[in-house]
Amino acid sequence: MASLLGMAINLMRYSIGDSAPTWGIVRGDTVLPLPGEYPTTAQVLHEGAAAARGLLAESGEPGIALAGVTPLNPVPGARVNCQGANYPAHIHEAGFDPSAPYNLLFTKSTGSLSGPCDDIITPPQVQLLDYEIELGIVIGTAITGPTTVTEANLAHFVGAFVVANDVSARDIQLPQGQYYKGKSYRTFCPVGPYLCIPDPDEVGRWGDLRLTLSVNGEIRQDAMAAEMVFSPAETLTEFSHLEDLQVGDLLLTGTPGGVAVHPPNAVVQRFAGLLPEARKWDLFIKSQRRNTAYLKPGDVVTASIRTRDGALDLGTQRNTVTTHQ
Repeated sequence: MASLLGMAINLMRYSIGDSAPTWGIVRGDTVLPLPGEYPTTAQVLHEGAAAARGLLAESGEPGIALAGVTPLNPVPGARVNCQGANYPAHIHEAGFDPSAPYNLLFTKSTGSLSGPCDDIITPPQVQLLDYEIELGIVIGTAITGPTTVTEANLAHFVGAFVVANDVSARDIQLPQGQYYKGKSYRTFCPVGPYLCIPDPDEVGRWGDLRLTLSVNGEIRQDAMAAEMVFSPAETLTEFSHLEDLQVGDLLLTGTPGGVAVHPPNAVVQRFAGLLPEARKWDLFIKSQRRNTAYLKPGDVVTASIRTRDGALDLGTQRNTVTTHQ
């Protein structure tokens, strides 16, 4: 048992065929089912993790091949709180002023949550579908009032790390000014496959995590979490002044550069500023539709987050883009 202290474990919520969802601990290319039931993420964080470490130390069973299970969303029912424009490269490509960054906070719907292998379904009214890999932090201790979170006490509030994709309908988000609507359609937040539960001493390594997203095998986003402008501790502190965060809720910490959307150059923006609002955004959408980087049906989006040494490995998502059924 002592050999398992000081190391992260990966828990996975999964099903086999039509079976009910269950939890297991990942061991190599297999998963060991956890004894007992854990209806909520909070329960698996507080009770399941301890059981998992014991199981990993004691079990000699071969486990179930990961290739034979379907990984599911590991944070069902979570409230999703988000940061925008939190990496310098993305601040630049989004057209914000890099010399005066501010912590852009918003929310996504719980209904947008989906699994790491589920299809991303494009609503019929959406023309500009974009991707955003993000490091997700699953809350491990409830925050119910203004709280100062620092690097020194961050481990107290981090229950797990997860891979997330903040899928975005840019033609809804930007012309309508609707972050919530443009980012909250169902399937617009794939999460998982793993709840990577770090040892408290490993939480401070969040900056060593590398975020990589590819579309059809072409790398689009590749950055270190350490590039964040506002750290997880700063953002949790700021969110604590706005709302309660319960165990199992999710914080998305922003996306690196490399997304599909790019604003027009300064000259075009000045010209567009002279046009009626509706005309300006109509031209924006028409120009963006010529951008082949936006997601289209059949595209496969692959996203992974891990440290170089593999001590923290959040797993890999593979989602196929489809049209609304």
